[in-house]
Amino acid sequence: MPRGQVAGEAEAAFMAGAALNALDMLLRSDPLWAGAWRQRLALKSAAAAVRLAGRTEDEAALRDVWTLRALGTDPSALGPAGGILLAWRRLASKASGLDADTLADIVDRLGLRWSDAFAGIREEMDGLLARSGTPAPHAAAAIVSHVHAARPDAEPLGWWLADLVLAQKLRWQRPVPLLMAQVFTPAFRAEGGRGSGTRLRPGGDGFERAVCLALAHGAAEACQLGAELGRRADRLVAVTPKLRTKGAGEAVQKLLDEDAVSGSFATGNLSRFASRRLFERLQTFDAVRELSGRPTFRLYGL
Repeated sequence: MPRGQVAGEAEAAFMAGAALNALDMLLRSDPLWAGAWRQRLALKSAAAAVRLAGRTEDEAALRDVWTLRALGTDPSALGPAGGILLAWRRLASKASGLDADTLADIVDRLGLRWSDAFAGIREEMDGLLARSGTPAPHAAAAIVSHVHAARPDAEPLGWWLADLVLAQKLRWQRPVPLLMAQVFTPAFRAEGGRGSGTRLRPGGDGFERAVCLALAHGAAEACQLGAELGRRADRLVAVTPKLRTKGAGEAVQKLLDEDAVSGSFATGNLSRFASRRLFERLQTFDAVRELSGRPTFRLYGL
């Protein structure tokens, strides 16, 4: 993590490389809690994208939209904020590739109208990936700048694609949501500026340096979150043999795969009543946390 002002591009790029190396090692260890980790990062990115879109839903509201939805709900019924969350959840769980159908779907989920401005995105990405001398952070910055120049209102799409380009450059099997969550941090504050109106825009002077700093922060924060979730997952796995509830294994796996699980989670082997009792017991073991802070409609997670 930067310990002070980073003025030069070389220093910013060095810090990004060091942080991404640590993140790369975490990813290649393939931890059993990777699903929950990725989805929590997706939630954080989605909240920033919602803010960029001028909406007010925060992480808690987005978590409710997804976790408390009726089983089998059509994603299109989740509303604009729910669509944005779905876009980042898809990024966190998909393979690192982009076809025409996926691009069209993400454009729709982000609440954008399709236009000819998007037609050249895949070609631009292919060109960035083919240029072996382009460092991963600079390729990520380039795709954001390309999208913003073509459609300034489509900046969230640019950040979604930036994480995808980064994953392809680093040969990760699946992207990690990183950059969108950093958009409103000091990394993108224009030099000498104050307030929200001075955010550094894609393609402007110093934008590549800002992306490198954002990746340094984002990758380091992702590693810190991984360490935190890893400790909690170890505790959850350790107490699992003490559980006698039928279907407990399905609930435990759900906790390892998802950001949050409804307290009334049910399967063919686990009733809603049994599920509530199970989560309460896991809480007494300090193996899960209650995330909503409510007495009803409770949510649990690592």
